[in-house]
Amino acid sequence: MIGTTKRAPWHDSAFTRAMVAAMTVGAVPGSEVVLETSRLLLRPWRVAEAVVQHELWTERDPRVPPHRRIDADGHPTVAELEGSIRTNQLWSTGLLAVERKASRDVIGYCGLVDSERGSAGEPELAFELLHRVWRQGYATEASLAVLEWARSSGYERLWATVWDWNTASRRVLAKVGFTETERKEVDAVYGTNLFTTRRL
Repeated sequence: MIGTTKRAPWHDSAFTRAMVAAMTVGAVPGSEVVLETSRLLLRPWRVAEAVVQHELWTERDPRVPPHRRIDADGHPTVAELEGSIRTNQLWSTGLLAVERKASRDVIGYCGLVDSERGSAGEPELAFELLHRVWRQGYATEASLAVLEWARSSGYERLWATVWDWNTASRRVLAKVGFTETERKEVDAVYGTNLFTTRRL
């Protein structure tokens, strides 16, 4: 299994452990969460789309901590990410694939994760899109769909964390109503992680 091998430290990281599915809370047991906007479908990942996940890992800013980037040995590989989808691990549950309806291509993810950073019952909004689709409003559109789903599912408040240098994501969070709090996590190497919150 991927999670137990020495060659896949990314799978044992704090980030990966935090990716506990929250999107199924409030849904009918056994059902899949599928959200729709005017331009997008948010739905579970398919195995063939592991290449998109790999591209996301590859594109990440060098200021992102190493456990969230492709490591020196090339992990996670496409095959490892396929395995995660196939076994219903982090990518195929809480973080939904964002698909453009017009072109039928997957451009990233958006969803809720139980990062354990907020109070019980207060998951974290997370999103990430491929660079080539930035500045087209997709992150905002997808996030608003997730917020509406969260509200209808009974959540009262959500969290989101963002690096202080990630101005694009900070703009998206502000657009969808998140407010930066006084809570911060300072890393001497990677910068300051800001905590934001939004009541639903």
